[in-house]
Amino acid sequence: MSAHAPDSRQSDSSQSDPLQRERTHLSSSRAALRTMRHEVEALDLKNVTANWVNARVLGAQMEARIKELADLTHTPLFFGRLDYLPTPERTAEDGSRFYIGRRHVHDAVGDPMVVDWRAPVSQPFYRATRIDPQEVELRRRFGYTGGELTAYEDERLTDPVEEARTSRLLQAEIERPRVGPMRDIVATIQPEQDEIVRSGLSGTVCVQGGPGTGKTAVGLHRVAYLLYAHRERLARTGTLVIGPNRSFLHYIEQVLPALGELEVRQATVDDLVARVEVRGEDPADAAVIKGDARMAEVLRRAVRSHVTIPAEPVMVVRGSRRWRIPAYELEEIVRELLGRDMRYGAAREALPQRIAHAVLVRMEESGEVCDDRVQDAVARNPAVKAAVKSVWPPVDPAKLVLRLLSDAEFLAAHAEGVLDEAEQRTVLWPKPVRSVRAAKWSSADAVLIDEAADLVERTHSLGHVVLDEAQDLSPMQYRAVGRRCTTGSATVLGDLAQGTTPWATGSWEEALSHLGKPDAVVEELTAGFRVPREVIAYASRLLPHMSPGLAEVRSVRESPGSLEIRQIPGGPDELTSAVIAACEESLLHEGSIGLIAADTRIPALSEALSAAGLPWLDPGTETTADSRLTLVPASLAKGLEYDYVVLDDPSTVVAGEPDERTGLRRLYVALTRAVSGLTVVHQGELPGQLG
Repeated sequence: MSAHAPDSRQSDSSQSDPLQRERTHLSSSRAALRTMRHEVEALDLKNVTANWVNARVLGAQMEARIKELADLTHTPLFFGRLDYLPTPERTAEDGSRFYIGRRHVHDAVGDPMVVDWRAPVSQPFYRATRIDPQEVELRRRFGYTGGELTAYEDERLTDPVEEARTSRLLQAEIERPRVGPMRDIVATIQPEQDEIVRSGLSGTVCVQGGPGTGKTAVGLHRVAYLLYAHRERLARTGTLVIGPNRSFLHYIEQVLPALGELEVRQATVDDLVARVEVRGEDPADAAVIKGDARMAEVLRRAVRSHVTIPAEPVMVVRGSRRWRIPAYELEEIVRELLGRDMRYGAAREALPQRIAHAVLVRMEESGEVCDDRVQDAVARNPAVKAAVKSVWPPVDPAKLVLRLLSDAEFLAAHAEGVLDEAEQRTVLWPKPVRSVRAAKWSSADAVLIDEAADLVERTHSLGHVVLDEAQDLSPMQYRAVGRRCTTGSATVLGDLAQGTTPWATGSWEEALSHLGKPDAVVEELTAGFRVPREVIAYASRLLPHMSPGLAEVRSVRESPGSLEIRQIPGGPDELTSAVIAACEESLLHEGSIGLIAADTRIPALSEALSAAGLPWLDPGTETTADSRLTLVPASLAKGLEYDYVVLDDPSTVVAGEPDERTGLRRLYVALTRAVSGLTVVHQGELPGQLG
């Protein structure tokens, strides 16, 4: 492997300075991209479509295409090059060299100047090795500084196999300072990551990955790949990225647009189930029971309890004749619909048609000629409508859950054999609530309402869903997500060691079962690229105490001096002062700084930062202009990353959780957010598990 700086001078097939040749190709590619954009902008859409609706749709498509062709000057147009070995079918003259980038760019005659990283011809850039070169002779990586191409690095895959060495440009790209939102990893995707990214649309994939293994980036790049490979299908069915909180979504929201994908929706689970306003919060024990999958059976029973077996016949009057459907026949119809286990609303819509059909049988037996119009008219008959309303009344999901949580007798009737008496008392509200608006709904309540709504009417299914930080979801939340991809597939991302909710996932097999994807393939990423080896080794001391048996992440980055532990004598004021000093020292370095602390410590630290004249940001609001320092409550640290992290008093982080195991997992998350350096500032003893 050879690296070349700007002053390199080597022979090339077309000129003596290969770096200048690559710069020329970059300039030509940017000019070609501008031409592609201008061609779209110059299109005249007048009189192209038959009506204004089609014209508006076509206009929107053109606007989206223009956005896709934007030249982002701070983002390299290409980051690699592949030189394929010549074959009888492929010679140097007709194209054996491909530049790999974030989007496709072609010249005036349609020949590719940059190939999309998702194209099949680009795959060897990520997977080819000297053992398996995949017909590639040379792989070239490019280095950029401020958007300018400044270096390249060659790897000749036809050379003899030797001990693998990490690419210096690859290492530099991974370690490049992180200021602002999360960026894509398209230039640094590793072979094991690429296999997950390019896996097919039809199957669900679950990725277990420790800190720094790139599981979030893999999930986002998988969406981008699937949209490339199955664009028409996913354009019809839709895609969705689900994150743990709004701060996390703000942090990752620029990754897909940077890859040219502008239409992917992002949401939290709370967003998905937002049928009522959430104003309350459950105690942990109540939230655990409400999140238990057994609540689905309680809700199913409660919904079906609204059906009443008919006791009276139905008399339908049409003109001068009357048609009578006896109660026993109505009962047969109702029981048949119940036996089919249809959704409540679908069965309610079918009932009048079934009654009307019974009437039509009698009409035809009497010699009348009937068709579908007659059946529809009978189904709308007042007597039939009244019977349906009495037998199969409409159900409001929110009112149903309201009654379950307010009415002890109603809950007991439908939770018998499912929840014991103590569990029923735990989920019941202290005082009955009479209206949906007056209720102080919790997040867990909203999930129950969503479940009830699906029992009444089927939830719309998307083509693909990415679920990140999945280890923190309850079984009922998994069901809520699963309803959004019943006819599609999912990418599930998480780390069992980072589960910090009382209902955190115990195993992926159990979680995938609740999601409705029991046949999903579980992949494990164990190679870490973000967290330095010294830091991840320190944090991994906690694993045997919180997640026994889980594989430790093996970091490929050795960074001496990346971990520093400072014990501060004195009281809380001295600790705060030492933390602020550590932040000031970190600001001397280039890149982002995250000050992570227990939630209870945030007010004191924010006041101290302001007093010291250090501007700071909230998680998810990071920009390159206002500040490089973010004050992060430990409860929001998951999924975020910073070049340098200052961790305030680990013992306080652990003590801020309801139990020690959850506290250790919260600490594990906080310890593993750093890319370049971690400074731990504490008073007293550190948690014994770190010893």
